[in-house]
Amino acid sequence: MSKIKTCVSLYSLQDEYLNKRMSLEDIFKFLAENSVEGIEIIPDQMMQNAPHPSEQTLAEWDRLVSTYKMKPVIADVFLNTNLYKNRELTKKECVDLLIEEIKLASRLGIKLIRLVSMVPAFVIEPLLPYAEKYNVTLALEIHAGLSFDVKKTQDFIKEMKRLDSPYVGLVIDTGIFCTRLPRVMAEYCKHLGTRQEVTDYINHIFEQGKDPRKVYLEHNGFPTELKQLLKSDADYFFAHMADGYENEPFSVLDEYFPYIKHFHFKLFEMTKSGEEYSIDYKGILQYLYDKGYDGYVSTEYEGNRWVLPGHPMKEKEQVLAHQSLIRNVIQELEGQEVY
Repeated sequence: MSKIKTCVSLYSLQDEYLNKRMSLEDIFKFLAENSVEGIEIIPDQMMQNAPHPSEQTLAEWDRLVSTYKMKPVIADVFLNTNLYKNRELTKKECVDLLIEEIKLASRLGIKLIRLVSMVPAFVIEPLLPYAEKYNVTLALEIHAGLSFDVKKTQDFIKEMKRLDSPYVGLVIDTGIFCTRLPRVMAEYCKHLGTRQEVTDYINHIFEQGKDPRKVYLEHNGFPTELKQLLKSDADYFFAHMADGYENEPFSVLDEYFPYIKHFHFKLFEMTKSGEEYSIDYKGILQYLYDKGYDGYVSTEYEGNRWVLPGHPMKEKEQVLAHQSLIRNVIQELEGQEVY
């Protein structure tokens, strides 16, 4: 069996689900029929009253997992520290909420939780006894715009290294490896009124091997040349959103590789040639293969947020095309069929 295994984040099919074109069972059936064996779920999104679903909801989950022989790989958990308008959650409130998420993941048969970026480091140590008791690992997502040089990310990593537990680690979102700005994002912003000169400026940053976030940091904000181009709210919106895509070398992971538990294989747009427009997945998979990565990589389609009005949503088609790309590359690398 391949050491690099594939799964699909149900985030990828959220428009189908939220607009009731597909039920949760429809999604399970669709994925099973297309040889997907593992799923990543956002309980808040697709499980009513999470983290305290009813016994009826849990029984239905058990039925779906059993019927479609689907492996629940990871749960995406959010910690809304700004739940209240007048204050942030206390340490105890944060820990108590996450204990309930650990219990739910265990009940669902899931052994890994992805903690959303910016989860405070102080939750780790008090959660460790619960992680060990329920055999659920906690892993912070390293996401574009909030990656390794951000203070809260650095604090989490420092605490993770100090505790050095197999129950704490990282989830890497490959949006940090964009070599080109997602075209679907640029097209959407053009529809809103962003001028081509602004898009060209951002694209040139990527062509130089940089990314907008780094450039903005170097200039303590928008560079003067960019400021002179920004003429409308649509231009500013685009310029701000463009800093959510990073252009890091794969080697940025070297230091953290022993702690990596899972990958979000971000998907913005599969092209007609069978490649992802912004991210070099052949290169990433070669890197993971060379490093001996043993774990899941999860298709996470995010191009659905940039579909132009009046254009069809193609979540299912994009997911299958991406899965095909990943499987084919792994098969080439490992010389065996991949699921």
